[in-house]
Amino acid sequence: MSKISWRQVLPLALAAFFVVGSLSNIFAPGSIYQEYLKWGYPHWFHFVTGSLELTAAILLFRTPSRLLGAALGCTVMLAALATVIIHGEYAHAVPPLVAATLSFVVGWISWRKRPTVSA
Repeated sequence: MSKISWRQVLPLALAAFFVVGSLSNIFAPGSIYQEYLKWGYPHWFHFVTGSLELTAAILLFRTPSRLLGAALGCTVMLAALATVIIHGEYAHAVPPLVAATLSFVVGWISWRKRPTVSA
């Protein structure tokens, strides 16, 4: 049996997180929909967030696009973090902070492993 590295599992776990998050936002139950409105976003903005999270997840699943997926995921989570902090909802800040941090780690690993072009 081969050993599976955390460097292999982390991007896939992060992608799964973004899939769940995207579905929660795209099919926003009333509570999520109401939070977006309370924060001042347009009534359709949860679709934008969900679509960006789903795109990040798809990009994270494949090694060649993982760096871009990590960058997009980190950006979306930093925006979510800013939103909840601006509105004083500090308890809601933990998941986007953790996801942004993990996205940064996945991005860093992908950046270091990217193919280099020799002149």
